[in-house]
Parts: sequence; C-alpha cells; structure tokens
Amino acid sequence: MFRKPAWSREGVDWPHKWASKTVAVGSMSWHVQTMGTGPTLLLLHGTGSATHSWGKLMPLLAPRYTLVAPDLPGHGFTSTPKGDGLSLLGMADLTAALVAKLELKPFALIGHSAGAALAAQMLLAGQVSASHLIAINGAFKPFDGMAAHVFPAIAKLFALNPLTILGLAAGGGDVARVTKLMDATGSKLDARTLALYARLFNTPGHVAGVMGMMARWDLNPLVSRLANLTIPTTLIIGSGDLAVSPDVSAGVAGLLRNAQLVTLPGLGHLAHEEDAASVVNVIEAALMAPPD
Repeated sequence: MFRKPAWSREGVDWPHKWASKTVAVGSMSWHVQTMGTGPTLLLLHGTGSATHSWGKLMPLLAPRYTLVAPDLPGHGFTSTPKGDGLSLLGMADLTAALVAKLELKPFALIGHSAGAALAAQMLLAGQVSASHLIAINGAFKPFDGMAAHVFPAIAKLFALNPLTILGLAAGGGDVARVTKLMDATGSKLDARTLALYARLFNTPGHVAGVMGMMARWDLNPLVSRLANLTIPTTLIIGSGDLAVSPDVSAGVAGLLRNAQLVTLPGLGHLAHEEDAASVVNVIEAALMAPPD
C-alpha cells in the first residue's frame, strides 16, 4: 500500500481545511469539503487534482449556493478503491454512494475535465439527478489513433509497478517540474497552487491513484450515449486549453439537445484555478437562466 496524503503532513495548511470532513461509505473513506448556503452544487475535480482545485471558486459561490466537493477515489485524502473502482463506471458507483450517504439533492453538477465526464456518466445512469450540468474544459473524448492503445497501456504498466510509482512521486515534489507540467495545460497558476500540486504528486498514494484511473478510464460508452443527456448543459472552454482541445466541447455541444458553449479567452485547462471570478460569472448566469 502506497502512502496516501495525510492531514498531519500534506493537509496541515490545506485550503479551507475548516470545511473538511471525513465520510465513511462502505470500505471507502472520503475527504469532503462543504461550505455555503442555498441550493446544492456538487463539484467534481479532474484527474490528478483534489479539493484545492476549487479553492478560489467555492468562496465566490458560497453566499448563494451550498458547495460540496469531494476528493475523488484514489485522489488527495480519499482512499483508493480496489479492482475497477478507478474506472469511469466504478468511480460513478462510488461517488453515487457518497451522494446517497450525504443525502444530497444537487441542483447542479459542476465537473472539470474528467470530473465532467464522471458527472455526465452519473446523470445518464440515473445515479443522481440535477437541473443543470456545467462542464469546465470537459474531457469527453477518448485518445485518438495509436494513443488510444498506447497511453492506457503505459498508465497500466506504471500503475502496476511500485518502483515506477515511487520514482514518479520522488520527482513530483519538484515545483519546477510541476510548473512545467501545468504550463503544458495552457494554464498559468500561482505559486501557492503549484506548491499544493507538488505536495500531492510527491505522495506515492496519490500518484498511484492517478495512474490507476488513467489505466482504467474508458470514455467510448459514455460518448455514444451523450445525446441522451437532456438537462441544460453549459460547456465552458478556456480558449488556451492545451490539454483538451476546445473542439471537444464544441463537438459535445453538437450532440446535446440543450447545450450552450461559453469560451473564456486566454485561459487554459485549469481555467477555474486561473480566473475563478470569470468562471463563476458564467456559472451563475447559467444557473439563473430560465430553462428553454
């Protein structure tokens, strides 16, 4: 078992630590942050991240909404499931169980990158209901060509190799390396945010969770069903996203019956971490708009 992030070490000054709690659901131990008042918004972060990804966004929405943000399975301070718990279907099952345990009735689901795909999967499977879906640079498209076979295979190889995980984690704490990695997404993050990512990537348990998720993530069945998603959906695009092409969200918008596309100029894949205020403006406008 790889060492997971610990509150006594990685979490000592975690953003909004006062809003954190641990929730046990079956064999899973979840880290969940809750703040605000009003209709509930469920926030689902992307691959490799944790609740800190919403650190700037949550206080801006808290005066009008109740924000519930978990660390996804295998990420941050949430435990890592066995078997297929890190696959899209497995993660949807586990997250739906958390929603049931907390007795949440989300008004909207907000997902970033892979978190947007997870939100869509849960909605299409009837595991959760909501009045709106908001995707921030949603990662809905599988890899193309040879990459569809090579990337998951490499991730699986890494996930099964303890020495590789330890080696990746050993270099993960280098802020310069993390900065280079984040720059490759098209986003420019502040020093505090970069340090938090470095802290996570320096922890073998977090790295193992990320690699295990990448090795098991299969989007093809989801993509084939997206046209069945009928609730109002807002697709937020950072025009400078280098991780997920803006064309992906544009393509998804063409599949959906009730979608709007909003482009934020100059922002990258982590748009909500770069400029939370601009993303919040889009979210609030979408949630207050009357349904078609």
